[in-house]
Amino acid sequence: MIEKVHILDIPKIADPRGNLAVVEKETLPYEIKRVYYLYDVPSDAYRGGHSHKECQEFLVALSGSFEVVLDNGFQKQRITLNKPNKGLLIPTGIWRELENFSSGAVCLVLASHVYLEDDYIRKYDEFLISVNA
Repeated sequence: MIEKVHILDIPKIADPRGNLAVVEKETLPYEIKRVYYLYDVPSDAYRGGHSHKECQEFLVALSGSFEVVLDNGFQKQRITLNKPNKGLLIPTGIWRELENFSSGAVCLVLASHVYLEDDYIRKYDEFLISVNA
């Protein structure tokens, strides 16, 4: 696995009436400043295509599945997210692309920072320069 990228278990409370997953202050190594989700993504589309300078993100497949392609500038790794009690912690400096969304997939993102356009590296060649600097 690419260094510093981790799959984290989300604590859950099992109950015959349905499971309850809980993300609390202790679950992530940062305070959550922004929450957003992706849905109705066509199966042939992709999302992401960027890296962050400061922001860390935690991705969870609340429903369905999708693949996350991670790139640290030296190696790539593909991870499938398909369980709502497991999430992918992506630190800064990792290029990510989300693809192969199943029908009905919902991707929840818990971010360490509010949206700041200056935090994004959106051009892959600029990303490669930043990791080799």
